[in-house]
Amino acid sequence: MKRYIGVKLVNMEPMTRGAYNLYRGWDLPADENGKDEGYLVEYLDGGKPNTVDHAGYVSWSPKEQAEKAYRHTDGLSFGLAIEAAKLGHKVCRSGWNGKGMWIVYMSPMHLPAYSTQGMVRKVNDRTANLIGVDTPLDTLGYFAMWTADKKWLPGWLASQTDMLADDWMIVE
Repeated sequence: MKRYIGVKLVNMEPMTRGAYNLYRGWDLPADENGKDEGYLVEYLDGGKPNTVDHAGYVSWSPKEQAEKAYRHTDGLSFGLAIEAAKLGHKVCRSGWNGKGMWIVYMSPMHLPAYSTQGMVRKVNDRTANLIGVDTPLDTLGYFAMWTADKKWLPGWLASQTDMLADDWMIVE
């Protein structure tokens, strides 16, 4: 078997195995302990819901496995913050949050040349003055920051302190 590592954004609610089976309308199998601690886990990454009460797919996970696999979204490592940003979420350090600062991942894109006809999104005039009006633009992915003074900073770079911190969080 190959080894995998997963990154998912989930909702979790403490629930015993027995309560989960009751919630789903199932009989508890004879060889399972209904008092086992765990969580109802709702997966938010798409897929068809399997209950009418949730927007995502739900399952039950034992407490130890769930707590090893998932961290609360207000105490993330930088690696998990990057993964959350790649999933389209704004992220910040907890110390930044009061200042309204956050970063986002800007995915790669292709823009046709400024000289392109029509109303399609294309290279702007400021960039065309530098690269040429007939040159299309392929951008690489990068991080951008919304600063405390409400300015857009493309190309934000993390400090060593940022990279080693465990106080990253998803901005709602």
